[in-house]
Amino acid sequence: MARLFLHLLAFCTLGLTAACDRAPAPQPEAQGGPALWRVERGAFKGWLFGTIHVLPSGVAWDTPPIRNAMAQADRLILEAADLQDEEKTLGIFEAMGRSPALPPLEQRVPTKERAALLKAVRDGGTSTQLLSGYESWAAAMLLSAASQQALHVSQDDGVEPALIAAFKKAGKPIGGLETVERQFRAFDTLPEAAQARLLVQTVHEADGMKALYDRILTAWLKGDIAAIAREDERGEQPDPVVEEAVLVARNRDWARAIEPMRGQPFIAVGAGHLTGRDNLIDLLKDRGFTITRVQ
Repeated sequence: MARLFLHLLAFCTLGLTAACDRAPAPQPEAQGGPALWRVERGAFKGWLFGTIHVLPSGVAWDTPPIRNAMAQADRLILEAADLQDEEKTLGIFEAMGRSPALPPLEQRVPTKERAALLKAVRDGGTSTQLLSGYESWAAAMLLSAASQQALHVSQDDGVEPALIAAFKKAGKPIGGLETVERQFRAFDTLPEAAQARLLVQTVHEADGMKALYDRILTAWLKGDIAAIAREDERGEQPDPVVEEAVLVARNRDWARAIEPMRGQPFIAVGAGHLTGRDNLIDLLKDRGFTITRVQ
């Protein structure tokens, strides 16, 4: 569940909930830092960086190797270049996430899960009346975002805004591997049964979210991708239909998008896409890219 959890973290402060509080943050250990790879094939000589989309304030993640790679890169490639356009993102979310005449939220989960759902909704400071206007995938995102308030993190302190600011200042172009619409469509096209299972898993993870995030953050700051993979194995396993649509299929799309690239792009994607089944690193290796760990 850790990889899917990392993806849902992207929506903590996209306006779906109030801004999160701030708290002191851990720092990378000496000689450590988030995972960074050199990726090469023919005229392609770029970098691949695993990010966390939301962070506490004050995390000094941009180590010398990362800054050096950014300085050498000729452009920045994000998951979706338009994700930082909050108004556009919210517009797409509302258009895709709402449907008329939906059943009440509590009727979309098994009877035995309803008490936990109501508790998660109450603890998150939202309401089933509000969430019932959204399809189950969108309600799960909103509930996850509400629960994330306790993490004391913000997308404003995440990796992507800092990368965008640095590349804009350097006058370098910024692109994306997909669009925000494609990200939401991965959820919107899920069968209702899979959406309901996603909603139940979101409820289950609400109580342990702080501890899980702290473990993932510690592993990310060390560049310990194996530890992030172990979190995925130890937690509740994601629904295979959801995992295929939200993670695996998108990884395949990204590998196809990267394959024809040339030059020296700095590619930054969520760390959850760099571990597990059909992760982006393995897919690029299968296409003949040489991938070397830099940090």
